[in-house]
Parts: sequence; C-alpha cells; structure tokens
Amino acid sequence: MSPGSARPLARVRELIIRFPGQSSPAVAGVSLEVCAGECVALVGESGSGKSLTSRALLGLLPPAARASAAELAVVSPTSPAVAPVPPARARAWNAVRGAHAALIPQDALGGLDPLRRVEHEVGDALRLHRLASGQERRSRVVAALGAAGMAEPDRHLRQRSDQLSGGLRQRALVASALIADPELIVADEPTTALDADHRGRVLAELRRRADAGAGVLLITHDLAGVRGIADRVLVMRHGRVIEEGPARKVLAAPGHPFTRELLAADPSGVPRGVPLLEKRGGDSPSLPPGASEEPLRPSPPERGAVPRLDLSAVSVAFGARRVLDGASLEVRPGETVGLIGESGSGKTTLLRIALGLQSPADGTVRIDGVDRSAADARTRRELRRRISSVPQDPLDSFPRGATGARILVDALRAAGVPRAARRERAEALAGEVDLKTALLPRPAATLSGGQRQRLAIARAIARDPEILLLDEPVSALDATVQARVLDLLDRIQRRRGTAYLLVSHDRDVIAHMSDRVLRLRDGGIEPEDRVN
Repeated sequence: MSPGSARPLARVRELIIRFPGQSSPAVAGVSLEVCAGECVALVGESGSGKSLTSRALLGLLPPAARASAAELAVVSPTSPAVAPVPPARARAWNAVRGAHAALIPQDALGGLDPLRRVEHEVGDALRLHRLASGQERRSRVVAALGAAGMAEPDRHLRQRSDQLSGGLRQRALVASALIADPELIVADEPTTALDADHRGRVLAELRRRADAGAGVLLITHDLAGVRGIADRVLVMRHGRVIEEGPARKVLAAPGHPFTRELLAADPSGVPRGVPLLEKRGGDSPSLPPGASEEPLRPSPPERGAVPRLDLSAVSVAFGARRVLDGASLEVRPGETVGLIGESGSGKTTLLRIALGLQSPADGTVRIDGVDRSAADARTRRELRRRISSVPQDPLDSFPRGATGARILVDALRAAGVPRAARRERAEALAGEVDLKTALLPRPAATLSGGQRQRLAIARAIARDPEILLLDEPVSALDATVQARVLDLLDRIQRRRGTAYLLVSHDRDVIAHMSDRVLRLRDGGIEPEDRVN
C-alpha cells in the first residue's frame, strides 16, 4: 500500500539520536512513515540504529539518549490523525502506548517481569486502559496467547516468565503487545527465539493485522525474511537510511551495495566447511583480525574417539510434565552436532544439563569419558573448565551493570590469563567476533542485541574450551555479521578441535554447520535426515 493513500499512524522526520561521549550520532537524520494497512520493514545490521529509531516512535529511548526531530508524531486516542507527543509528557505517552500503539521488544526475558504471572503480564494493557476485567480479560489473555502460537495457553497462565522457555516467553510478549488490538504495532525482532513454524505464524499474524487496518513497523536484520510480509523496506546502516522502496523492488533489484551484501550472506545452500564470506566473493567485507584467508575445508570428526560429551538416557520432569525422557546424544572431538526441535521441547534444558547447571533425574553425563556425577570435586572443576556456552539470552547471563571489557576480563581471569595480558587479549577476542573495541567500555545493557550476542561468544571462547554449547548463537545477528561469526566458529573448530553442540531454529544455519543433525521430540532424541 502506498504511504500516501492511507491514514498515517506514525511519522518521524530528520530524527537524530546521540549518546554522551560518542562523536557521531547513533541515528543521523532518519525519516519514515507508517500508514494504516501496511507493514514497513526497517532492516539493518546490529547497531545500525533501527531499534533506537523504533523506540523513539513510542517514547521509549534509554535515559542517556538525546533525541531531536523536525517532526515526531504518532496515532492519538483523541485525534483521527497523527499528533505530536512532547517527549517530556509521560502522561501523553502512557495514553498512547498499549491501547493505540504497542511494542514487541527483542529481549523476551527483559520485556517481562519475572515476579508476575503470565496472565497478569499479558493482560496489563486491558487492565490499564480499562478495556476488560475479570473473566472477560482472562478469556482474552487465553485467546491472545493462542493467536501468538502458544499451545495449551491455560496451562501457562499461572507461571512466571522465568519458568518459560525462550520461545514461550517470546510468544507471551507478542500476545501482550497485540491483546488490545493496537492501531500501530512496532515489532522489534519479534521472532528471534522462535522455530520456523512459530516464526511463520507470528509474521502471518502481523500481516493479518496490517491487512485489517493496523500499521506495522517490523524491525529485523533478516532482509530475505521480510519477503511476503512487508509492503515497503527501509535499509539502515551506521544510523542512516541508505535504501528504501517497495519490498518487491528492493528484494529483486537492490540498488545499494550493502543491501546486496545482506541478501548474499544467506547461509542456505552453502555446504559444510565452505566459508560464507568466500561465497560472497568481491562483496565480502574484510576478515576479522586474526582470520585466515585460506579456504576452510571440513575436518572429519575423529571416529572411534572417546566422545567429548556423552549424555545417556537423561530424563527431567517439571511437575507432571516430562521434558526429557531417556534422551541420549554424543559429540565427538572436532564434530558439530546440530539439535533442532520446537520451542519448549527441552533443548535449552538439555544444554543446562550438559553444562552442569541442572542435574537430571535419571541418566548420566560424561565429559571425555568421565562420569561427572561420580567424580570428586577437583575433577568436576577440571571438567567444568573444558566446557563453555553461548546462552540464548546473553544479557541475562551478564553481571548487572557490567561493561563489555569487564565481562571479557573476568572470563580471562577465570581462564588463568595473566593480569598484564588480559586487556590486550580482551580486545583481540572482541576483534575475533567483529565487536568494535570502542564498545567495550559501555555497559552490556546499552549494546544492541547483536552486539550483546557477539560479546557472549567472545566470553565463551576466552577459556579455549574443548566443548562449546551454542544456544541460538547467531539468532540476533544481521546476515553479514552472522556469516562472519559462523566462519569464525568453523575456524576455531578446525584450529582447536573443539566439539560443538549447536541448537538453532534456523535450519539453514544447522545445515551449513552440522556434521550430524538430531531432533528433540516428545522428550527423546532421534536422527534428523531432512534439514532443509
């Protein structure tokens, strides 16, 4: 739908956002409009300013941000047209948010209160704007959770968000944003934690809302993923819009080199061991510091070797529900085992057991052939040093208020790196994962989702682990940085013989990285022959 043919719901002109201590603005002169009945995709790499732009539309910028604009107007409950909202008037924003404009944030754990039940969290907009109460509100909460793809929503109403899997939390966030039928929906990476089926369901729901007259602003790093969803596309880089136009035109014939690069960095169809950067040929950016330009070739796993990780007949139950029921898997030296399964199937629980953060009710966990439960305390500490992880929600795993530099230095101290070498080594780790060293002094909470994920990967490899557990390691990264990180993981594996257990909802990533693929279904593990 043409933006000129429908009622505008949000408009910003010449938006500039700055942070103290930064020489250049995080957002530099962005202009966009979202109209009723259309879906506008705002696409860009991590740190490009797309999330800041979207939050400015709802008055949700971080306290340190300094914003200015020639015009900033959003749908108003008292006006049929967009109306300016003074940034200082919190009451005006509160009247708009929830019932008339809603945000689906990227961080599922941070977006929900861990002390509140799902029923109350999702129904907040109905309560605050007095749209429903009592049994009617409860019924609408159940319906909203079901529309967001949550099976048996009644069963989850009394749970807290920290009792849900990442995928279930994301669905609760989607439900809480859409429950009051807002006219303007700002969806910031709304499907990051979801498997392919549920991702498609949420995107289809957003498209349905747009077709019914809502305006949708979809923030994403996945340019190819907006096909069939978005009417218009704006591509951001370094705080500026570098290309915009009808989605079909931008996807079929991108005009800017960076837009072409985003489309070319897709891992689908690239065989195991072939670098994604090499696939892009002349369009590829420079390699990260320390990266070899030699073509990668997959090194076959060591057949017959003692498995680095061996989970045998592992079972776990939460109440009456048996999440894992006799699940078994092995990961050999130098091997990548991909693990797929629906959201809530128990993948993250399995990783927690492998990492030693949770004990199984039944079954054994062996590291390099040693039964961890039967080992003495000293041996268990040694086994713990051999395994590391990249969590699905990096921010939740970082110390509160910690800077990127402190997070990496602490990891290096735990790994036994001499004090004098830690700062230089921390900067080298940041370079390996394409994280600008200028970002290290910033608190992790102020980094973009993609930057936080790169920081988590750098921390995980700080101790040179023999086993690396990867829980959605590139889900929050744009295509170009995703390609770099996947190539980086491949190089680390070839150089060190690291064993990987990779959990991902992205079947293209699984197919590109894995020697074997397993599926977790109904508490058990089975081989998966068909990935794509």
